[in-house]
Amino acid sequence: MSNPTELRYAPTHEWAKLEGDVVTVGVTAFAIEQLTEPTYLELPAVGTAVTAGGKFGVIESYKSTSDLYSPVAGTVIEVNEPLVDDPKTKRKGDPKPVNDSPFHAGWMVKIKLAAGATLDHLLTAEQYDAQLAAEGH
Repeated sequence: MSNPTELRYAPTHEWAKLEGDVVTVGVTAFAIEQLTEPTYLELPAVGTAVTAGGKFGVIESYKSTSDLYSPVAGTVIEVNEPLVDDPKTKRKGDPKPVNDSPFHAGWMVKIKLAAGATLDHLLTAEQYDAQLAAEGH
């Protein structure tokens, strides 16, 4: 699965999509591939303040447990609750399990950007692909 060019990427394998002053956040296809099949997801409550690079949740699979890091600073305004209930569930209107759709149905939180916050520090798809290549993936 290729990394969508309209998204920005954190070195820790989270993606960010900016729409106005709201950033939708999820994990990349590479991260899901490394986890194999997510079994548990812990996400922050709506209203939680997050910092760029700060831990905002946990994702577990049969293979490992990984922390999730916010790519931006701001306040959580929405959480993908069906994903929390069952990370591998099928979503209405989405023919694939969420772990097969990390850039769409697999979004995790929506964050209202803090004043002055941007996505400029995040990687482009090309830079993220280069990071993965440099890491031998």
